[in-house]
Amino acid sequence: MTRGILLKRDFGSLINNPKYSDIEILCQDGEKIYGIRAILAIRCDVLDKLLYNGMKESHESQIYFPQINSTEFKIILEYLYTGSIDKNSLNKDNIVETYIAIDYFQITELQDLLMESVKFILENNQDDNFSPELLSKAVIKLPNLTDNELFNLLIESVALIPLNSIKIGRLSYLALQHLLSSTYENKMPFMTSEYDVFRYSVILAKKEYLIMQQKLLN
Repeated sequence: MTRGILLKRDFGSLINNPKYSDIEILCQDGEKIYGIRAILAIRCDVLDKLLYNGMKESHESQIYFPQINSTEFKIILEYLYTGSIDKNSLNKDNIVETYIAIDYFQITELQDLLMESVKFILENNQDDNFSPELLSKAVIKLPNLTDNELFNLLIESVALIPLNSIKIGRLSYLALQHLLSSTYENKMPFMTSEYDVFRYSVILAKKEYLIMQQKLLN
């Protein structure tokens, strides 16, 4: 590979590359990620303050983020090195967690890029729209739902899916409650009739009750 032609490609080759790294990032899942201290600091104020604060973190060769998994940190690392992210790296298992991690590091531009990518994914995967699963996770994991961009996007997306087409178990009862209250308060388009909402709510409540009872018995 010829070097020095494409800056983005060259910097991309530095991502998680132990040869050129001078710091190790330990994540929640125990995986070790290799980074370059100067690049991390110059691209992110939070990391700059952590790595060059004159305290022990400034001299240690490892930093630990117990609340962030390696999957999410690698997406952040890709952006810090190249200014972009691969949409294919985002899925229903990591979108909410990546959003939270980005918020932790206060990288506004990456948060905007993530939202654009999520919108694209949801709009172009109608046959496999996983917004119900994302909303179920978001109402539990997002620290603040008030005026939260990701939460509002997921509400809008799920509201356009008829509830009777969402298999029981994909949308939690708590997520359904937020869906109904948010669409009502904000007068948002909603694709499900009142009767079908009532029917779906009853079935879902019964399902979650039985699951809870089973857990208590075990």
